[in-house]
Formats: sequence, C-alpha cells, structure tokens
Amino acid sequence: MPGHSWNDVRRLVETGKVRVNGDVVVDAAVRVSAGARLTLSMAAPRPRAEIVGFRVAFEDGHVIVIEKPSGVTSVPYERKDTGTALDLIRTYWRHAGKRATTTPLYTVHRIDKDTSGLLCFAKTRLAERALHDVFQRHMARREYLAVAEGAVESRRIESTLVADRGDGIRGSANGRWARAGLTGDGQRAITHVAALRRLRGATLIRVRLETGRTHQIRIHLSEAGHPLVGETVYIRDLLRAGGQPLPSPRLMLHAATLGLPHPVTGEPIDLRAAPPPDFLETLEALGGSRQDVDDVEDRGDADV
Repeated sequence: MPGHSWNDVRRLVETGKVRVNGDVVVDAAVRVSAGARLTLSMAAPRPRAEIVGFRVAFEDGHVIVIEKPSGVTSVPYERKDTGTALDLIRTYWRHAGKRATTTPLYTVHRIDKDTSGLLCFAKTRLAERALHDVFQRHMARREYLAVAEGAVESRRIESTLVADRGDGIRGSANGRWARAGLTGDGQRAITHVAALRRLRGATLIRVRLETGRTHQIRIHLSEAGHPLVGETVYIRDLLRAGGQPLPSPRLMLHAATLGLPHPVTGEPIDLRAAPPPDFLETLEALGGSRQDVDDVEDRGDADV
C-alpha cells in the first residue's frame, strides 16, 4: 500500500480488514510467505478477541478487573517479558477498538503465575493511589477455591512469613529459626481455611486471605501438611515424609471472589469468577464435580 503510513496499514490489520490465504490475521508482525494471497476488505467487521481463559469481569474509566488464566504472570519481571496479564488486556483493548497502547495500566494487586482468577489493575493515578490503600489496609475481600492434599480441617492459620525460613525457601519463621532471631523483615500473615468436600486423597477448600503475602496460601497449607494439588515448590516436607504428590496439570488455586470499594466513587465492586475448565477437570478426576463449585457460589459471602 504505497502512500500509506505504517500506522495506517497496521491499524487495518489489527481491525480485521486483511486476510492471508482466506484467513483473518490481526497480528501485523506475522511473516507472509512467498505466494500467499492477501486480500483487503474495508467493510470487514472487527473480530472479537478470543483469549482462552481470559475475560474482563469489570471495567470503567478508572479500574479493570480480569479473569487471568493459569500460567500467565500478572506483570513482567523483566522488560523483555511478554505474554503477561498486561499484554492480554492490551490485546483485548486493541481488538475492541480501544486505545490499547496509550491507556496506562498500574499494578495494585497480583496473583501467582500458576493461579487463575480475578486480578485488578488501575487505569488512572487517582485509582492507583486509592487501590494501593485498599489492599495495604486489607480492605479487599479475597477468597479462593483450592484443592489441597489430604484431609484438611477448617482452621485459621497465622505466622510470620520470611523470604528464607532457614532452608532456602520462603516460609514461616517458626521453630529454631524464630528462636535464633532469623525473622528479619518478616510479615504477619493470616489465612482462613474452610473445608468444603473430601475428595480422593484431597479436599476441596475455600480460603479467605486476611493478609495478602507472597505465596501465603501455598506456604500456609504446605506447612500445615496439606500442600496444594499441583504444587511444585512447597512440597519438601511431603517428599521427606515419603509422600507422592497427586498429579495435576496446574496448581489447584483459583481467585474466585474479589470485593472492594471503587477507588473513586466508593461504590462496592463485588465480583465472582467460576473456575476454568482445567481446574474443573482435575477436580472431577479426584471425585469432585461442578456442582461442588456451584454449591460454594450459592453460599455467597458466608463466612470463611
């Protein structure tokens, strides 16, 4: 298209106006092989964004909350990292005809790469400051569905979490490490666990975070003798005891509920996200069912 700028041509591609060998291509970086047939249709409709496991649960001018798939990092850890939740949002915006590159996104909340579920970002500085305050003051209601090894009992777990509990991994500063004063800059962590249903060798549980520390749920359950199904890091104690972790293609942890005040209006934002198919498939393989999850959702905000 001589006489047209690259930005104009790229916009035609990203809005679904270009086909390669009959197939719509929306990635302007795709290499085209010799002999390929390209067609341009200015009347072609804008394609819908289809990102497996991704959905926008809430969005306005200040906030966006998404359902993040398992296996996707919340934010890049290095500048070159791609495929993060931020990238998914911008892809969604681009396909929806929104300002994908110029709308800012501010990190106020994170969930682990291998955890699926609700994840919140701010779109304005005003919202960023307010949401940081909400999360730091533990004003957000965060509940998770999880499957943990063994017969889990409902309980409250509290400990001081440190980057190295004394054996090279993040954990609670308990026992000999706490007595030796190795708590460092430890953080108080409180987790509420409610047992929902016994499965084959595991338990479906609902977890409420009173505090939100790095890997808090994974650490607390592992140290209680019940690592999450699909856990790959915090399973040393299980292996030392001669146990073998249950097989799972993913970490069985899903951020199912997020409740918080809107950072500008103060109105409540109350969101729930059903577990994705890969979570349900593993649940069913252990003797559970979708009905178990539906029963949890029907209970609404019952205390955990």
